[in-house]
Amino acid sequence: MSEDYSRARRIIKTDEFSSVFRLRPVRRTAHFVLYARSNALTHARLGIVAAKRFAPRAVTRNTIKRVTRELFRQASLPSTDYVVRLSSPVNARTGPATSSRLKAELRVELARLLLSQGRTETAS
Repeated sequence: MSEDYSRARRIIKTDEFSSVFRLRPVRRTAHFVLYARSNALTHARLGIVAAKRFAPRAVTRNTIKRVTRELFRQASLPSTDYVVRLSSPVNARTGPATSSRLKAELRVELARLLLSQGRTETAS
């Protein structure tokens, strides 16, 4: 289990994101798409894309990133590059930026995405 989210565990460069995006999505949920590509490192890495058009408020985008990073730190994942991309609107400009209900829904959905990858490691 990785307890940190150091720079070595992040996908930062544009070409690293592009190389993962070239592959087909591994899993989809109502709001997110997960892309994965194996890497030669000893640990998993994470990249998060939360577009402004799907989450107009910065508070919402930051909540998505925070929850995703927290779940990534807690998950036991194989040495793979993961990119989590927001693919549909989570709230409107007129609605609340974030609420406990929205956080809980995002947490459940993101946990399902990441845990699906952790289970494949233990099953093989």
